[in-house]
Amino acid sequence: MTVLIRPASGGDAARVAQIYVESWNLGFGQLMPPLVLDDDRINRWATDLTTGRTKWWVAENDGSLGGFVGIGPSRDPVDPELGELDTIAVDPGHWRTGIGTVLMRTALEALVDGYPQAILWTLAGYDSGQRFYESTGWKPDGGTRDDGHQISYRHRLR
Repeated sequence: MTVLIRPASGGDAARVAQIYVESWNLGFGQLMPPLVLDDDRINRWATDLTTGRTKWWVAENDGSLGGFVGIGPSRDPVDPELGELDTIAVDPGHWRTGIGTVLMRTALEALVDGYPQAILWTLAGYDSGQRFYESTGWKPDGGTRDDGHQISYRHRLR
């Protein structure tokens, strides 16, 4: 499998939104209410992919988008020395094919250019996601928010 990573564009919004919704609904299952793919969500993604401080990349496999990742400065906590993995999502049809690992490597390589460490937030009880994060060097740091429904992981970059 040859995966091409490239910067995301506004033209990727419909597919990115679809991947986000499908991976959310299957991955979070009984942890969160399901999402719906609609024009509003696609328009929000088009804005997110083209504006703001988050940098986005998509993974193409044989010309089809299989996943995406975004990074930026930490939002919680606000800390200029801390980067954040905003979102990583892979189309469920591409789970366990290596796309997520390639996307994570892209994110970590970009984060190391600006930060000594990074944070990500994920749902408590999202075991498969937590195993993936730990396999790529992230470590739980004991942080929680949203009444314990979200937990944080840290990654030392330098």
